[in-house]
Amino acid sequence: MRFIVYGAGAVGGVLGAYLHLSGQQVVLIARGAHLTAIRERGLTLEDATGSRTMAVPAVAGPREIEWRDGDVVLLGVKGQDTEAALRELAVYAPAATPVVCLQNGVDNERQALRAFEHVYGICVMSPTTHLTPGVVRADCHPVPGLLDVGRFPSGVDATAESIAAALRKAGYESVPRPDIMRWKYGKLLRNVGNAVDAVCGRADGVREIVGRIRAEAEAVLDAAGIAYTPEGEDNERRAGILKAAVADSRGGGSSWQSLARGTGHIEADYLSGEIVLVARLHGLTAPYNENARRWANLFAREGRPPASLPTEQWLATLPADA
Repeated sequence: MRFIVYGAGAVGGVLGAYLHLSGQQVVLIARGAHLTAIRERGLTLEDATGSRTMAVPAVAGPREIEWRDGDVVLLGVKGQDTEAALRELAVYAPAATPVVCLQNGVDNERQALRAFEHVYGICVMSPTTHLTPGVVRADCHPVPGLLDVGRFPSGVDATAESIAAALRKAGYESVPRPDIMRWKYGKLLRNVGNAVDAVCGRADGVREIVGRIRAEAEAVLDAAGIAYTPEGEDNERRAGILKAAVADSRGGGSSWQSLARGTGHIEADYLSGEIVLVARLHGLTAPYNENARRWANLFAREGRPPASLPTEQWLATLPADA
């Protein structure tokens, strides 16, 4: 089994590094300065044990790979980049290639199933940071993350078992789960507050706003009859496993990092935006999630710095009846 990590940023880069260190075959797909740095100097992984630089094969896209039997794609791009990544993969990767969505959100697997028969989801619980081009950091130790895996839309097969075993060999906690999407919807509820974290930071009032966003999201999923892991079950899965190894210097999560790096795009349409979509499909409204989506997209589009919006201004743009 060889892993093609399509999107070697924070989560994908750290996972690719640990897979490589555990003796498993890895090819990274990266872009821009990150790709250049990996090719010229190697991929540097920082964790609680120190800093290691390793020579991991890295390419700019699927066309540069000599595809073979046993290849498994770990799709690690953000949700807004999934469609383009899959379109390119479908040209070069054999149709029987397993595609594993190493991503937040719940729409990636559905998109992948249009192009590939064998699709898997991973519920990503792995705090990581993309520090600089060529350098990534695992923020938990000794277990860098929880990466439970299952077939999409449901079930467990031999491939899922093999992937989970490979992840465990790399140092992760991984359990094959037949109901992986229930876990991913539970993770979605944890992620819907990312957009506010990104634009408002940790200012006074943010916790209350995030609480309202999550409560609204739960109500929408309940109304739509969509199963998700409740917070208590999610917390129990993490308990005693994910241990912070470094002081949190990120300032925020993955959406905050997108704004800090000035990427020009953000994942809000596939997090809070997913709740807005489900609400509209069922004749409901989700004003808090819609406000979160709109502000995050505005910040990304205009290149505004993260954590620079006062909570009062965020609240002032809610509908009067919200």
